[in-house]
Amino acid sequence: MNTNQFGKKGWTPERLENLSGKTYLITGANTGAGFEATKILLSKGAEVIMLNRNETKSNKAIDDLKSQLGANTKVSFIKMDLSSLSSVRNASKTINEKVSKIDALICNAAIAQVAKQTFTSDGFESNLGVNHYGHFLLVNLLFEKVEQSSGRIVVVASEGYKMGIKTIQFDDMNWDKNYHPNDTYCHSKLAQMMFAYELQNRIKDAKKDVKVYVCHPGASKTSLIRKDAPFVTRFMWTIMSSLPIVQSAEKGAYPEVMCATEDNLNQQAYFGPTGRMQWTGPVGECNMEPFVKDKTVARKLWEVSEKETDCKWNF
Repeated sequence: MNTNQFGKKGWTPERLENLSGKTYLITGANTGAGFEATKILLSKGAEVIMLNRNETKSNKAIDDLKSQLGANTKVSFIKMDLSSLSSVRNASKTINEKVSKIDALICNAAIAQVAKQTFTSDGFESNLGVNHYGHFLLVNLLFEKVEQSSGRIVVVASEGYKMGIKTIQFDDMNWDKNYHPNDTYCHSKLAQMMFAYELQNRIKDAKKDVKVYVCHPGASKTSLIRKDAPFVTRFMWTIMSSLPIVQSAEKGAYPEVMCATEDNLNQQAYFGPTGRMQWTGPVGECNMEPFVKDKTVARKLWEVSEKETDCKWNF
């Protein structure tokens, strides 16, 4: 492993300069790492637009942020449910009409450990539908706006990508035959990563001016493990969360904030905590399994994703 480019402490928000005039969009920003990333960016003068599905929780998050950071804090909310392609389309239309610029689109929202096979309103297995297909469509619909400001797309992945079947299950994308709460989640996070690196390749070939970064939060105390997760998963997570192998949601937000703001990052890299098992520790460049960059699988996934979301990319 290379020496951390940010020194022994790794990347921390101390490196941030004034972000006034910058606009960031974050999916799933009313709780967990997304909320903490929002707070860090706002504290440096940025504007943050949260893309969340729950209006009540979003309004409470905005009230909390303004009470902590000041009434003039530039934070707002646009309703968007990643489990509904029509909701993603409606939100994107609003964004393209009303948001003047996007310096970074941070794909942070995710669901995980869904106990039983469930489907989105479009008929997709829920992990894949929310974590991958929803973001795939969103990035497509906002890409031109991001490019106008030579902006960035940040994909928040997970170390879970290597804990499942380690490829894309094209013959049964909905996991009708072998549904498993963990494997299916890992499948969706691998899909997100493969999409991000394939997007980098296509941007380069098309000579577009957008950067794409992939990161992960490590093991953080967020709301990702939901109440409908299997009991054993919830029980184990409760125990783990009390141990030093799990870090705060704030530290879990560092990698995505870094990828949205820091100059001179390697787009081909994978960023996150670099300590034990890459769960905690100084934020920097992490080791990544080579199957993530299997170009044949990535290209096929791209074609399937375009078909399923009914969206063609223009390059």
